[in-house]
Amino acid sequence: MASVKSSSSSSSSVVSLLLLILLVIVLQSVVIECQPQQSCTASLTGLNVCAPFLVPGSPTASTECCNAVQSINHDCMCNTMRIAAQIPAQCNLPPLSCSG
Repeated sequence: MASVKSSSSSSSSVVSLLLLILLVIVLQSVVIECQPQQSCTASLTGLNVCAPFLVPGSPTASTECCNAVQSINHDCMCNTMRIAAQIPAQCNLPPLSCSG
């Protein structure tokens, strides 16, 4: 039973990490219509310091991560999240349904 829970937790961590990598790739290759592209892309690239926080069971977000999030333009972040939410459909996968 413990190995099933451990395997499930490992799978969840792997999926989360893969989604993070996919999001970073999308952020670096998609034209975002929120502010000048270079500024938005540079701000989003700065979120790489938040990667450790995105894995289940990780510690709280670092000061660097919080500063990076704070520096991003609201519209830039919203457009990025909207674009990222389209990834499953683009890959012929069911939409993500997250709780909590």
